[in-house]
Amino acid sequence: MNAEGNALVRKLAFWGIPFSFLVLGLKLSAWWVTGSVALLSDGLESTVNVVAAFIAYFVIRYAQKPADDDHQFGHHKAEYISAVVEGVLIVVAALLIVKEAWGGLFEPRLPEAPVLGLAINAFAGGLNAVWATILIRVGRKHASPALTADGHHIMSDVVTSIGVLIGLVLAIVTGYAILDPLLAILVAINILIQGSKVILHSLGGLMDKAVEPEEDEAIKKAIAENSAGVLNVHDLKTRRAGSAAFIDFHVVVPASMSVGAAHEICDRLEDAIRGVIPGATLAIHVEPESEQAHGVRVNVLEPGV
Repeated sequence: MNAEGNALVRKLAFWGIPFSFLVLGLKLSAWWVTGSVALLSDGLESTVNVVAAFIAYFVIRYAQKPADDDHQFGHHKAEYISAVVEGVLIVVAALLIVKEAWGGLFEPRLPEAPVLGLAINAFAGGLNAVWATILIRVGRKHASPALTADGHHIMSDVVTSIGVLIGLVLAIVTGYAILDPLLAILVAINILIQGSKVILHSLGGLMDKAVEPEEDEAIKKAIAENSAGVLNVHDLKTRRAGSAAFIDFHVVVPASMSVGAAHEICDRLEDAIRGVIPGATLAIHVEPESEQAHGVRVNVLEPGV
């Protein structure tokens, strides 16, 4: 990620804090005027959003610190820790919703001042939808797991709001007050699923998961198109650590090729790969043609293919 991308991610993470307080205030206001257990459950999830926003901001600042003697490959993986915590918080929010809704199943009641409460909640949900879309888009573009997870968390809040609004409208129209807590429980189940996805994705990053398939294909294409003079490429390995990508592979060259010529080939390959994976860290091992191909992914591609 370049300096401009880093600054944008930090800025969005910072503004996520006051934004989360604004949405929380709106949703609690909607609950206060209606007394709806579903609106209360929606507000509880937004409480978790406030905590998540603080965590995301400070972790992103830490993850963007330059490499040092103790962390020579950088601090990028800290973002995955934030994303895992955020996933756990999503699950906690879902459990809190179930807890509140469970009591409402046995003492259901129709909300008071429903129009005002629904209007406030709908406005808060609209704000969340716009903000979540921005966070997810920027997070993916600049490979920020923490920002992306925050966006998915808020988007799950949007789903909650939509479900709550539908449930309350149905409860008011039909007169069946029990629809209010029932829908709150259904929404909680959906949030549990989303939270589990965030956790699993983030754990994949902590386990040195390879780059995405489309990135892998772009790397292979860049190698194939810029490997003139190379006899073979093998043992291509990649991993993602937050916004950083690490790529290494072996190239086979004629045994008679000079060190200078092999170095020029490596420079050309590095420039081509960084053109498709900006900021990637590369390690290219040069081997003479007499060396037998070895490694995890042998014979990845033939030059020019």
